Amino acid sequence: MSAVSRSDVAIIGAGPVGLFAVFECGMLKMSCQVIDALDAVGGQCAALYPEKPIYDIPGYPRIDALELIARLEEQAAPFKPVYHLGQRVDSLTRVGDEWEMATSTGNRLRARAIVIAAGVGAFGPNRPPLARLEEFEGRSVFYLVRRRDDFRGKKVVIAGGGDSAVDWALSLADIAARVMVVHRRDKFRAAPESVAKMKALAAAGKIDIVVPYQLDALEGDNGKMTAVTVKDLDGKTRRLDADALLAFFGLAMNLGPIAQWGLNLDRNHIKVEPASCATSAPGIFAIGDIATYPGKLKLILSGFAEAASAAHAIYPLVHPGEALHFEYSTSKGVPGAA
Repeated sequence: MSAVSRSDVAIIGAGPVGLFAVFECGMLKMSCQVIDALDAVGGQCAALYPEKPIYDIPGYPRIDALELIARLEEQAAPFKPVYHLGQRVDSLTRVGDEWEMATSTGNRLRARAIVIAAGVGAFGPNRPPLARLEEFEGRSVFYLVRRRDDFRGKKVVIAGGGDSAVDWALSLADIAARVMVVHRRDKFRAAPESVAKMKALAAAGKIDIVVPYQLDALEGDNGKMTAVTVKDLDGKTRRLDADALLAFFGLAMNLGPIAQWGLNLDRNHIKVEPASCATSAPGIFAIGDIATYPGKLKLILSGFAEAASAAHAIYPLVHPGEALHFEYSTSKGVPGAA
């Protein structure tokens, strides 16, 4: 049986609101561990629109999603959160004054309180049905781009016909050795202006648009890819020399096991008390898009405020009998800050 990882608070969801909850809990001297089904922090920001601008973050007239995540990670870092990525919470059990969670990878976690910041719920990439796929995942096959520069000088196959596929084709065209966009039809579902730019690059010989084809097989050894085989509707195959495959077939989204935890649900959202973000279960709180209450606004900045409210509501559970003397961060400071 695996060892139990303990913290004061367990945060389910590593999106922007979950990351800010680490900061808010840390400022109240509460340790956190964070669980997310994706293999990198950032939630929907990183998975769906990493380089798209966000305009409603206070103090930033415009900020790219990945930059926002990077800054939130930096803000949380002094409190040394433990991240459990690439796994979801499958079960939740009350053990004394703690909650015990079992994850899909076999980890066991315990915490006094749980904050559900799961956005639309647990979600992960739709994986293409390819033999040996797992052998290449995380080394040559990726479902999101963490660092654009990781693909500099590489031969990259991008599979998909939506905004993510087209946007990354445009972004990588000037740094990758070769970009090949594979789609099952000539029509793309991305923004028309972006599609036009991609086709212009293809006409200039800077991108290869491989249509109408679908992924058929992967070649390589020990996780290092050498080629991707694609197949058209007539079964004709084509071999593409490649170092990496970016597969953008959307995300599978649902509440998953959360729906079975006995919480008060309303159309796949969790009902909470507005002042504390407490759910119907003691010690469990919900913030961000997954939480609902009268007058709820689905904005990142609303989630940030909810993270602060939840942290203050959790404090007496973690530090029973201790008075909380509220201080502004300007006077209190942050651990490790000058």
